Amino acid sequence: METQPTKQRISTRIGNVAESATLAIDARAKALKARGVDVVGFGAGEPDFPTPQRIAEVAAKACLDPINHRYTPTAGLPELRQAIASKTKRDSGLEVSASQVLVTNGGKHAIFNTFATLVGEGDEVLIPSPYWTTYPEAVKLAGGVPVEVPTTLENGFKVQVSDLNKYLTPRTKLFVHVSPSNPTGAVYNLAETEELARWLMDNDLWVMSDEIYEHLVYDDNKAWSLPVIEPRLSDKSVIVNGVAKTYAMTGWRVGWMIAPEDVIGAATNLQSQSTSNVSNVAQRAAIEALEGPLEDVARMKIAFTRRRALIHKLLNDIPGVTCPKPEGAFYAYAKLEGLLKRDYGGVVPTTTSELAEVILDQARVAIVPGEAFGTPGYARFSYAMGEDDISKGIGRIADLVANSTSV
Repeated sequence: METQPTKQRISTRIGNVAESATLAIDARAKALKARGVDVVGFGAGEPDFPTPQRIAEVAAKACLDPINHRYTPTAGLPELRQAIASKTKRDSGLEVSASQVLVTNGGKHAIFNTFATLVGEGDEVLIPSPYWTTYPEAVKLAGGVPVEVPTTLENGFKVQVSDLNKYLTPRTKLFVHVSPSNPTGAVYNLAETEELARWLMDNDLWVMSDEIYEHLVYDDNKAWSLPVIEPRLSDKSVIVNGVAKTYAMTGWRVGWMIAPEDVIGAATNLQSQSTSNVSNVAQRAAIEALEGPLEDVARMKIAFTRRRALIHKLLNDIPGVTCPKPEGAFYAYAKLEGLLKRDYGGVVPTTTSELAEVILDQARVAIVPGEAFGTPGYARFSYAMGEDDISKGIGRIADLVANSTSV
């Protein structure tokens, strides 16, 4: 009797998906906290503020309205799609219609939809590194090939057109643009944005712009939207955004993509077969967030500004650490190579992944190593936490380093 081949339980494509490093580290830190361990977590990019009360109150009222108890259009409540279009005009100067908006289950879902809709089998997507961990995984799920384009600390972690040219091939279809950046906090200035826009037009490429941190910029920095700088890009641009970071609404799961109508139509068809509409209650809350005043956003930004200065100073005070001052978002991206190959209580880490384990095990501080973002030797520190916790956490790392010895 012929032996039947063993069928694999998990599909190859899904089996090859890497776990989100940021969520995994955050989960481990929370598990330790649940056991009563005093852990300071710099892992997750999540504001520590509560969602503004006016938004929560609208959601509470929406729960009792039967209109929100039923299916609604896959692309989003018409009122929310219009609010997103109006907010986009107000905040970035880009004029779009409600028909160009698809409401998604958070910004990550918008990114997934974008790649699934635009990227074909074997298409290459240029992703500057350091990059947010989801980008390359979502490209691979779409059947595409993520192509990492290295940036440097000396260039402020901003990609150079000369570098992009080295990675351009006939299979290149799309470029990922993030400003302000997760994980580095880098912000492209006007001249850099203009140069990038020209390069994209010259090479007839699509661009996905992740604008989730648009309001979190410091000093004289500004988040420029590519299709505003170069209107001809509008026909080949997708903007992804959401309420999570700006309004402290990470758990509400409301994001969106803005794109040409044919792209939105195709992405809506995809979503109709996967998740259908986003929670109606969360959508009602998002309408209130976008149509209401930006006073809460301004208050949070003041706090982030203080935290940015504090964590920047404390990190650079540790011998062997180099950390540029973040220009946006709420992350500090520090070079930790000077902390490697030291003896920490009998453990000698040679990579930042190993160092992160040592820091968590011995100092009870959770950080995300640069390997997760495509740049070994670095680590990301979220400063979306109180100043006392920042001081305590970085202080513990400083003490750990001070008590270590060179090997």
